[in-house]
Amino acid sequence: MPTARGRARALALTVGPAVAYLCLFFLVPLGIVVWYSFSTGTATGDIERTFTLENYRRALDPLYLNVLARSAWLALLTTAIALAVGYPAAWAIHGLERRWRPAALALVILPSWMNLLVKNYAWIVILRREGVLNTLLQALGLIDQPLPLLFNPWAVLVGLVHTYLPFMILPLYAALDRLDWSLVEAARDLGAGRWQTFRRVVLPQTLTGVLAGCTLVFIPALGAFVTPDLLGGARSLMVATLIENQVLQVRNWPFAAALSVWLMLLVLGAGMLYLRLVPARRRGHTEARVGGGAAGLP
Repeated sequence: MPTARGRARALALTVGPAVAYLCLFFLVPLGIVVWYSFSTGTATGDIERTFTLENYRRALDPLYLNVLARSAWLALLTTAIALAVGYPAAWAIHGLERRWRPAALALVILPSWMNLLVKNYAWIVILRREGVLNTLLQALGLIDQPLPLLFNPWAVLVGLVHTYLPFMILPLYAALDRLDWSLVEAARDLGAGRWQTFRRVVLPQTLTGVLAGCTLVFIPALGAFVTPDLLGGARSLMVATLIENQVLQVRNWPFAAALSVWLMLLVLGAGMLYLRLVPARRRGHTEARVGGGAAGLP
């Protein structure tokens, strides 16, 4: 029988490297960011080791609150559109014959393997004034002058939905895959219409997948940097772009750290809301199905 000391040593050997990795590459950098947020930036870009709340007070200025609100609004719109598109897509994939489902899921996942810069530059080619979309609309006689489709919030929204749509479809597919379809058939046999069956039978049983997908889309969309920078320009400033501007151009690291802490609190709030709304048992079941579906892809 292994002794208590032997079990502790085995646990340290198996868990210790992971804990050390998290401490070194997550907790330590996070602590540095929090520490910087209470410091003072100088005109030369240096950091004075003084305790102050000025950076957090400044982050509550209406100018920066508008940037944070714009980021949250675009993240919410991205989530809503991804849900509106992703639910029918997941339903259609689940309606295929079982032998075709892995191929359909692979088509959903493949775009997420593409480099993010490549995807955004593709949208630039499509949306610019002399791009594919404006050229097509002019050729059809629908417009006389090119439309300003690029460097605005709507271009950012298109790019974010395209980037994070797979993260909505996969949890929804997993939820539909474990749906008790006998209840759907029973509801139809009892005279329920399609909408009534969906609202009272399907939606409650797939709500876990809906919440999981919304969380997986909202959190990264809130902190998106590359897509707003390339497709939005200066007129669609989001919080991640603002942080980058404060670090590289203004060289005010303490204020950038305070903005990062605010962003982190919003992300943690979204994650805690998901954990509170979804019981652990149902959450673990959905995550296992998502992981199993992805692992089984060719």
